[in-house]
Amino acid sequence: MARNQAAPNAEQERAGSRKIGVLSALWPFMRPYRLLMFAATCALVMTAGLSLTLPLAVRRVVDNFRVSDSELLNLYFSAALVIAALLAVGTGVRYALVTRLGERVVADIRKAVFDRVIGMSPEFYERIMTGEVLSRITTDTTLIQSVLGSSVSIALRNLLIFLGGMVLMLLTSAKLTMLVLLIVPAVIVPILVLGRRLRAISKENQDWIAASSGNAGEALGAVQTVQAYTHEAASRLKFGEMTETAYDVSRRRIQTRAYLTVIVIFLVFSGIVGVLWMGANDVRAGLMSEGTLIQFVIYSVLVAGSVAALSEIWSELQRAAGATERLVELLNAEDTVLDPAAAQMLPAPVKGAIEFDNVSFRYPSRPDVSALDAVSLRVQPGETVAFVGPSGAGKTTIIQMLQRFYDPNQGAVKLDGMALTDLQRDEFRRHIALVPQDPVIFAASALENIRFGRPEATDAEVEAAAKAAAAHDFISKLPEGYGSFVGERGVMLSGGQKQRIAIARAILRDAPVLLLDEATSALDAESERLVQAAVDELSQGRTTLIVAHRLATVKKADRIVVMDQGQIVATGTHDELVAEGGLYARLAKLQFTEGLAAE
Repeated sequence: MARNQAAPNAEQERAGSRKIGVLSALWPFMRPYRLLMFAATCALVMTAGLSLTLPLAVRRVVDNFRVSDSELLNLYFSAALVIAALLAVGTGVRYALVTRLGERVVADIRKAVFDRVIGMSPEFYERIMTGEVLSRITTDTTLIQSVLGSSVSIALRNLLIFLGGMVLMLLTSAKLTMLVLLIVPAVIVPILVLGRRLRAISKENQDWIAASSGNAGEALGAVQTVQAYTHEAASRLKFGEMTETAYDVSRRRIQTRAYLTVIVIFLVFSGIVGVLWMGANDVRAGLMSEGTLIQFVIYSVLVAGSVAALSEIWSELQRAAGATERLVELLNAEDTVLDPAAAQMLPAPVKGAIEFDNVSFRYPSRPDVSALDAVSLRVQPGETVAFVGPSGAGKTTIIQMLQRFYDPNQGAVKLDGMALTDLQRDEFRRHIALVPQDPVIFAASALENIRFGRPEATDAEVEAAAKAAAAHDFISKLPEGYGSFVGERGVMLSGGQKQRIAIARAILRDAPVLLLDEATSALDAESERLVQAAVDELSQGRTTLIVAHRLATVKKADRIVVMDQGQIVATGTHDELVAEGGLYARLAKLQFTEGLAAE
């Protein structure tokens, strides 16, 4: 949790040249929808043009208000009404097109980010919490959607109104326009100064929101442990502190934006009042008509409103720039485990021969400790090899290296004689089935959880796998049988039941290589006996690697590999290792003596 709280500070220490130009990173996602963008731009230009046309109609009406020709007056009123109708329709079309574009682009961004992070190696998640990743996919993309679906369109429309209004103001009265231009520098300066500060605060705000989301995700993901250790108050305090910090930063952002809004609106409308006062004197002197003055005032209001809107939107663009930068970081994140540019193919059929050739490895988070130290091992196709040893000996690391979650610092891991680094990860992983120590159960039905091992499997095949894993009986007793929802992370199941579903999933995968990492650790004696029999049957004809602390589960293995401090210290059958003495004999004596004493 401490790492999570420190994240915003790390973010702030990075290069501070965060400019609005980072939004250009969104262009690749917008490019496929150029036709939609073109249509939205046409509607936008039309509405901006109609907005600038209205003051001309108003001037005609005012200057001809006293004419005796009622038909001419009716014509001017009718023209103004038609312009208003076209403006309304154009605005509606613009809103529909731009909002659709924003939703489409953000949906593509979310998919692209998820597609990227779901394939990242475990080392990536040692540097960033999943809660923060989820915050970026949800909160940051929602902010971008708001900008693309609204703010950008409004900004472009107001920019056109500002430029067009300035030109028409100049044509209406050059003298009054020059007076208006004197105000522009006074408006732009606070936008630039406060806008830079607003950008930094907005980025900090988003960082703290992500950090608090990560903290909450961590606590809720382990809610039973939190409650078991009566840590609720401390968790509430930690989350409350981070949320309050996010609020304080947000308050600074709101305050800065409010200052910017007050300054800009006051300067703009003070200028309008001054210009209106001078224009009124010109009307009294006969230098311009009432309609001309009203036309100029309307243009001034449109221009002033567009400037005020642009100052508001600028802050939104600043926040979107920060959000875009955070998403781009995920899209451009470097992974230490990459597929080769010219991947080779495993020879068919896959036999399951495994080799560790002088493999040494240190976890990136623990660079001073060798998880594996010059490990060399060959496993023949169809052989069952068990790995035993004390905690931290490197047993689970063997399983992770075989799935290429990490690459060795030295040596090579091979499958059927081919180095895993020469293969596509998803290509060789299809031939591996895993039962982890902590079974992963998804918020779905029992049927879907087992079918996760092989999505195309039939219901009958799923049921057969469940029977082989001794899971059929308890699944059948669930309220809706195989269709029963098992809850998030399988909260409706016991530890042993979750483990049996995970084993059924591996059985269903029907892969030539089977990895069992403490697969029976959560089972009672009866279930363990049933599952062990299923595993023994499943192992026939398959290369099976078993990680176990309980030696009773590996006595029948073809070979037992004893590991200690990242090295292989002994190899042999159960009887050979017991007769040899050493670490395995001590572990066996300890466990089997305790087992007899317990009986």
